[in-house]
Amino acid sequence: MESQSNLTCQNLPTIFSSFVDTFVDFSVSGGLFLPPQPTITSSPNQTILPSPNRLIAIGDLHGDFQKTKQAFKLAGLIDDHGKWCGGSTTVVQIGDVLDRGGQELKILYFLEKLKREAAKVNGNLITMNGNHEIMNVDGDFRYVTKEGLQEFQGWAFWYCVGNDMKELCDGFDKECVKDPFLGIPFEFHGVNQELFDGIRTRIAALRPNGPISERFLGKNQTVVVVGDSVFVHGGLLTKHVDYGLENVNEEVRDWICGVRGRVSRDLVRGRNSIVWLRKFSHELAKDCDCSTLEHVLATIPGAKRMIMGHTIQESGINGVCDNQAIRIDVGMSKGCTNGLPEVLEIDRDKGLRILTSNPLYRDVKESSLDVKSRDGLGLLLPELGPKQVEVKA
Repeated sequence: MESQSNLTCQNLPTIFSSFVDTFVDFSVSGGLFLPPQPTITSSPNQTILPSPNRLIAIGDLHGDFQKTKQAFKLAGLIDDHGKWCGGSTTVVQIGDVLDRGGQELKILYFLEKLKREAAKVNGNLITMNGNHEIMNVDGDFRYVTKEGLQEFQGWAFWYCVGNDMKELCDGFDKECVKDPFLGIPFEFHGVNQELFDGIRTRIAALRPNGPISERFLGKNQTVVVVGDSVFVHGGLLTKHVDYGLENVNEEVRDWICGVRGRVSRDLVRGRNSIVWLRKFSHELAKDCDCSTLEHVLATIPGAKRMIMGHTIQESGINGVCDNQAIRIDVGMSKGCTNGLPEVLEIDRDKGLRILTSNPLYRDVKESSLDVKSRDGLGLLLPELGPKQVEVKA
């Protein structure tokens, strides 16, 4: 346990203070001490699900806890105390919780809490892998913030304290306590020395079979089909569908949980992988590969559209390729463009619509997402026709 002591005690006052702030936010949202896991009769990792009465899609969150809560509140999913009030609604969060912000763990705990609360009332919250989840499991921390490192250090201190306390219990098998820092170097070439401890902690938490990756990311989906909508962080190509959607989820999940040593590059690495693809996300409709998209959707029974994040849409949530591609990353995190929260709603009776907090559209009447614009651009720009949204105060 020496490596843990060196990691956590060197700057204990700072780390403890950081964790206290974290604990306060967790406590307010009920995040740190999670409610009991409810009994679920169906598989929690289903790749294909039936169409619910109400479906909500939420884009990239990137370590911004306040914007995360705003997005869920916008969709009527949580109350003023951060508790689930969305009833039987199904929610898909499209990935990229990690990086660019300093409240990543708060969001992970918050989402897990909501999953358990929703399940009690027949609701469903599905979380997905984005490219930034994959990068972090891979130890690629290019987009990590100092605040993000500090948050993980606060978590690590108490994780190690918990392990030490377990070892004090009579009859407890000490062999059951694994050192999360085992094998992790103390120094990193080309990295500022003051960041060493934070990087060690993040590797320990998020590497395959790490305490955080296994507990939270190991439950994520990489692709999921809900009704006639295909959800994926970047996009799907025919080769991904041919590989088998269930196989994709299983392989990525097993890798994150340390069961599998490798995962196919075609699935999660490279520009044409599932979490990196941008063929259908260009801001200009003319630059999107609509013919490829149409062919991919035709290979998935019943699929009418692909809903994706990954690429920030400065005009807000929009559709291209005759709305076969719906792009929902609005860059809401302060670490991105600090965009105003928007979420996509698919209602069995009302169809598709955008719920937005943007006051520019407060006086515009609601209409369907399927309204045709002149050139396929944006679908949110006022000059292109009616704004297909419901504006929330």
